[in-house]
Amino acid sequence: MRTKQYDKALKEVRRLCLRLPEACEVEAWGHPTFRAGKKMFAAFGEEDGRLSLGMKVGFDRQDKLLNDRRFFPTPYAARQGWVSLTINNSTDWTEVEGLLREAYRQVALKRMLQALDAQE
Repeated sequence: MRTKQYDKALKEVRRLCLRLPEACEVEAWGHPTFRAGKKMFAAFGEEDGRLSLGMKVGFDRQDKLLNDRRFFPTPYAARQGWVSLTINNSTDWTEVEGLLREAYRQVALKRMLQALDAQE
């Protein structure tokens, strides 16, 4: 059962992800996932009442982020450079926007990156 907090957080994640060039939402494994073309860069979910946002950040960035208690290894994907951020009432959505852009840059095609750079 989805909660108001889930719906509110997903709405914000969608807003941030879908403004990126050629980004789309695809449901996979029962969760909303966000892709640049065919490659996934973010996934939103809930497990045991905890909301989280998984993002592909690469191994160097992954090591740094995992030193922050808000982040944890993304189940099944950590070995591919993913981390998850716990989403709650104190989530800094400006920070999330920056992280999502980083994740998008990990998988986006050259033309998508050029379009992103033109936006900034």
